[in-house]
Amino acid sequence: MPTVSELKEGLWRELALKAELGINGVAISGEALDFVQPGIKAQEQVHCLFEMDFETHTVELPSHFYLPLGLSVPFRWNPKSGYRVDLIGDRTVLIDGSEVIAEIRFRERPAFYGAKTSDGIEMAQIGAHYADRHLFVVYSNECSYKDKGEDCLFCNINYTKDVYGDKGGVFWKNARQIGETAARAYNDGAIDHLTVSGGVIPERRELEYYLDVAEAIQQHTGLDDFNGTATIAAPLDLRNLDRFKEAGYRTTAMNIEIWDKGIYDAICPGKARGGGGWEHWVKALEYAVTVFGHGRVRSNIVAGIEPKRSTLAGLEYLASKGVVGTFAVWCPNPGSELEGHRCPEPGWYLDLAHKLVAIWKKNGITYQHVFDSNASSDTLQHDIYRIEDETLPIFDTVRQLEPAE
Repeated sequence: MPTVSELKEGLWRELALKAELGINGVAISGEALDFVQPGIKAQEQVHCLFEMDFETHTVELPSHFYLPLGLSVPFRWNPKSGYRVDLIGDRTVLIDGSEVIAEIRFRERPAFYGAKTSDGIEMAQIGAHYADRHLFVVYSNECSYKDKGEDCLFCNINYTKDVYGDKGGVFWKNARQIGETAARAYNDGAIDHLTVSGGVIPERRELEYYLDVAEAIQQHTGLDDFNGTATIAAPLDLRNLDRFKEAGYRTTAMNIEIWDKGIYDAICPGKARGGGGWEHWVKALEYAVTVFGHGRVRSNIVAGIEPKRSTLAGLEYLASKGVVGTFAVWCPNPGSELEGHRCPEPGWYLDLAHKLVAIWKKNGITYQHVFDSNASSDTLQHDIYRIEDETLPIFDTVRQLEPAE
């Protein structure tokens, strides 16, 4: 068993591999796929918001896998990738070219995925189980920016709906279905946090829907504070943010997507023209902190479209105002206007993630703030925070096995 110091060195190497897999995706052999059995044994993908694979598909694919030291990797299928999951005996292994580089394991399908709502819908289609102990509910793939041809250029939310129809979680969920699914996931001990999200819809409709969902979650779980994040468009009437808080959401998220104003106008035309514009989104984020509190408001930037210094300037500014600024690795999703483009190299993202964690810590944003405001905990920056602070579960295992002095 390695020492804690040796473990950290191994985790940094594993994190670099995770970054490679996130950028380049991974292929999988038919034998391995049959063995893993996504949707039966392994947790399957649910296309509740975006198609994040490199190509669309009709076969069931797994959602996540774990590297040997425990880092969770979202499965992004790329049949052209140099990385491949294969089967050796009864072991699923990750192969780079012809070299076996790691034995991996796939996340087991959670028990609540097989349960059904009172109207007969599989709960896996209502809320996706994300790492670590998160439930991600997408009420619909409808985005009103499509009507004017003003979708964000990196986004494939409407394309995903067109391709997958009403299958795989791509349909409107009602408040009761969400309340029942949340209750089952909480009762199973599978989650500690949930996020409600969706495409941009008219403001009044969005507000009323979120209020109904909060009430249903409280009713079915018996929890006044269900640790929920309301992911919304920046409301034109900022007083509506008070109503989200009063309804029971602990945190809120408004994703600005791009920090550079000029690039924002070009990449996010709907938000720039019909959503109040960049200045209004920043104003809404700052106001939200006065309502929800320091570290209880989140805003995401799609990293890799604008220069790194611009993204870092945005993350620094947001943190200084008490906002948990985050970034997502830009995936040139199929069906988006930027399909076929290329994102930066893995090292670019690793550097950005290290700098972001330093920004968080400098501005008093704790890991609990980050956990509570994000839909998942398997980003590079989440991992860096936990490796630096030695809070990943494997650290406890190593400490328990260390000889007593």
